[in-house]
Amino acid sequence: MIGRRLRTRIRLTLSYITLILLSVCSLYPALWIVLGSFRPGRSLYSKTLFPESYTLDNYKALFTSKSFLFGPWYINTLKIAVISMILGTLLALLCGYAVSRYRFKMRKTALSTILVLNMFPGFLSLIAVFILLKEMNLLNTHMAVILVYAAGAPLFSTLLVKGFFDAVPRSLDEAARIDGASNLTIFARIMLPLSKPLVTYVALTTFVGPWVDYIFAALVLRSRDKWTLAVGLFDQVARSNQSTNFTLFAAASVLIAVPITILFIFLQRFLVEGLTAGASKG
Repeated sequence: MIGRRLRTRIRLTLSYITLILLSVCSLYPALWIVLGSFRPGRSLYSKTLFPESYTLDNYKALFTSKSFLFGPWYINTLKIAVISMILGTLLALLCGYAVSRYRFKMRKTALSTILVLNMFPGFLSLIAVFILLKEMNLLNTHMAVILVYAAGAPLFSTLLVKGFFDAVPRSLDEAARIDGASNLTIFARIMLPLSKPLVTYVALTTFVGPWVDYIFAALVLRSRDKWTLAVGLFDQVARSNQSTNFTLFAAASVLIAVPITILFIFLQRFLVEGLTAGASKG
């Protein structure tokens, strides 16, 4: 009995030690960036974690520097991410509802295709998408990236949404149809109110993608005033005359991370519920 308790305590101790080490490895780089954004000068290198003096000059430079269009880039990114989130979430929910509630030809084939396509990285289709957008005269427009981001949302979320809707009893649909409800009414009045955790999860994941994406935005958006934050920040670091201004980059990174961090903290419960419920079957 004593030996079993001792083994249990040893396992718990090792588990806590492992969690502490993983937490330190995850939080230390983030803390370094946050503190580095208040460090004078341009270099992030320092002998100590905490800077000897603090300054807000880096944050002021984000909005006052003529060569750094942080404000317009922030607005561009916010616009693209919000519109893509709304359209992408709606498309993902509709696709998931359709494959969950209806039986039609090629249904299993469509689900298998979605599953297979999820195994390939999205940037493999960049050339084809670029040519298609060029033929449609949509290059260097925010509409182009919004359409691609929104259209790609069902590819990654349809199976998750389907799993969630499969757990909702079909008797609710049948009772609503007896009362004369249409398919759209059932979806809007019954399915959506029951799937708030799922909607929250899909919306946030669809929002984060456009918010941090660099590859596709850099390929499509060519004008400096139409860039997103990821493209603009990389350009500031990559240019030879700005390659050492990492404290400014750190300040911009903090402002980018704050909204997403706050959303994830306050909506953490809905995120966990949406992810676990979408992984179960009824």
